Amino acid sequence: MKLILLGAPGAGKGTVAKQLTQLDGSVQISTGDILRGAVQAGSELGKQAEAYMKAGDLVPDDLIMGIMEQRLQEPDCEKGFLLDGFPRTIPQAEALKELLKKIAVDLDCAVEIDVSREVILDRLTTRRTCVDCGAIYNVKSMPTKVEGVCDKCGGSVVQRDDETEEAISNRLDVYKEKTAPLVDFYKNENMLLTVSATSSEVVVNAIQERLSG
Repeated sequence: MKLILLGAPGAGKGTVAKQLTQLDGSVQISTGDILRGAVQAGSELGKQAEAYMKAGDLVPDDLIMGIMEQRLQEPDCEKGFLLDGFPRTIPQAEALKELLKKIAVDLDCAVEIDVSREVILDRLTTRRTCVDCGAIYNVKSMPTKVEGVCDKCGGSVVQRDDETEEAISNRLDVYKEKTAPLVDFYKNENMLLTVSATSSEVVVNAIQERLSG
């Protein structure tokens, strides 16, 4: 399967992607992962991207598209790929459309995981992360056995700075302004599948139905 996963921060794109990759061996690709991969590989594009990242600047679209072009042609993408959090803007979506045409790859669909703002705020503000091993907990649905102490490694479990209510509200506002228009873009391309569900299983089932239909 060759999919784009759309949805606000906390909508569950990562969880859905992990379940989908287990179905058919598709690879999950995020912009952050491919940028880090290119930097580690020491490729020419990676070196250029690293200079922007070290300066704290956004990596320009043309550079991201160059790295994306290389990534999508690697052997592991032959089984399929899931673009998680990319494209983020209309110009990126248009550039991706041209890129896929150039490398003769057909996209199956763009999946919008539609979750209400209230659910996302509740989901992310109750999330806690271990500072040592990165294990994720939730004070409501999956608390640690001992408050503030990681079950796995004994490290401190804290609320991340970007998961306070104020920070999440800001991230959701940015998403609504910049990324939500992609929904209309893919609707106009007749490629949009919208799934309004908080359960990743429901989302995965809806995608399977769409692809088999």
